[in-house]
Amino acid sequence: MLEQGQKIMPGERTPPPIARLLGFTMKSVEPGHAVFEMEADDRHHNPMGTLHGGVYCDLADAAMGYAYAATLGKGETFTTIELKINFLRAVRKATLTAEARVVKAGGTLGYVECDVKDQAGSLVARAASTCINLNPERRSGTSTGVPKEEP
Repeated sequence: MLEQGQKIMPGERTPPPIARLLGFTMKSVEPGHAVFEMEADDRHHNPMGTLHGGVYCDLADAAMGYAYAATLGKGETFTTIELKINFLRAVRKATLTAEARVVKAGGTLGYVECDVKDQAGSLVARAASTCINLNPERRSGTSTGVPKEEP
């Protein structure tokens, strides 16, 4: 995933569909750290005329996912098993930056936090996620419960 992210930034690889849909971009990625950015505007509003909570979540989730994924070894993958977000300030139109940091990357579980700030540096949301490593080399089955085929 680290290599994939590093190829997305200079345009050598297409960003994931959700990034294209919402308009966020990866600014940096390295093991345990990722920064994403997006221009939030009325396309992303809820019925009250402010940024929809799911958009904050998508932006933070993308940053946290890449920060965690960049710590994994070759052939390893993961999924998020829990995501929590606190909305701290309403946004109407802003350049948002999501900066994610891996707090703990264990053999099975990881914990990641992310601050989402506007262009003035004001904290608009704080998120956290727990990820589970789905390393097929260490597991007896897959995420679908189907046992791994023996050699």
